[in-house]
Amino acid sequence: MAQLNSASDLPAGRQVSAQRVKKMYSVYVLRSLKTNRRYVGLTNSLNRRIEEHNSGKNRSTKGFSPWSLMYCEKFENRIEARKREKYLKSGVGRAYLDKILKE
Repeated sequence: MAQLNSASDLPAGRQVSAQRVKKMYSVYVLRSLKTNRRYVGLTNSLNRRIEEHNSGKNRSTKGFSPWSLMYCEKFENRIEARKREKYLKSGVGRAYLDKILKE
């Protein structure tokens, strides 16, 4: 069996899928500069998401802007990122954030 060395070695219909860029996911913690409130979220585009929070496009955060990024973790897949987001939103996760962010 022939070994493929690059995406261009693949048949025409398969090249695009082999060249797909792997998405990274971020679990982030924002701090409201207005009320000191904390927000934990998940995204595949951190800069875009922070801009959305600060421009009032998110109903749950629009009354508390401006927001500042306090903490971020990167993940290779959405499933792992979602698990971490849920943990950070739990009581134990909030205590962990309190400890590492020294509020």
